Amino acid sequence: MPPLAVLDLGRRRYGETLLLQRELVERRLADRSLDDVLLLVEHEPVVTMGRGTRAASLPSSPAELERRGLEVFEVERGGDVTWHGPGQLVGYPILDLTGHRQDLHWYLRQLEAALVEALGGLGIAAGAEPGLTGVWTGGRKIASIGVHVRRWVTFHGFALNVTTDPRAFAAIVPCGIHGVEMTSVWRERGGCEAPPTLWTRTRDLVVAAVGRTFHREVVAAALGPSGTINVDRALA
Repeated sequence: MPPLAVLDLGRRRYGETLLLQRELVERRLADRSLDDVLLLVEHEPVVTMGRGTRAASLPSSPAELERRGLEVFEVERGGDVTWHGPGQLVGYPILDLTGHRQDLHWYLRQLEAALVEALGGLGIAAGAEPGLTGVWTGGRKIASIGVHVRRWVTFHGFALNVTTDPRAFAAIVPCGIHGVEMTSVWRERGGCEAPPTLWTRTRDLVVAAVGRTFHREVVAAALGPSGTINVDRALA
């Protein structure tokens, strides 16, 4: 199978990761022979507003959110407003859909399926909700998805609440859905596992599920000094 280069960035601010995504998309558009990439990151607290953001989804103005210590970004992805922050595993697949299927709806459903598979490995029964994007369990939302595509190269992606405190979403109307209850892997598993262990296990299950879903061999990667993605198959 072709490779999926997985780059774990650790904890980073949203802005620098957004710039990295855009740079990788430009490189992929210039050279379609490059590998598919999955960036993994845990962000500092930030609110991002997609193209579908409505005024009612922001009870507080962006200026007020920034006064509370939240960065605010208006971005090109689809969807409404969302929050990223500690305890949330964010994945940004940089995939060339010409090597998969040139269908954005199909791509969204594949991301949902990968997360559902990973959550199943944790003993959490999850699925999609008709007419909505994201992953749910027991009527509670556990993962959000918002993507963008440039000439069939994807960026932005998914956010899975692993140990996230659901109260962090109180500053917004998550994804513009009034009355939605947010949850996390830690909460759904009864808070019975040490957060660092749960984080590692969840990350590994998500990576494996994304690889299987898109029929790619998962390989470890590192960010080179010039911003290049260096693949080390010996670590895969």
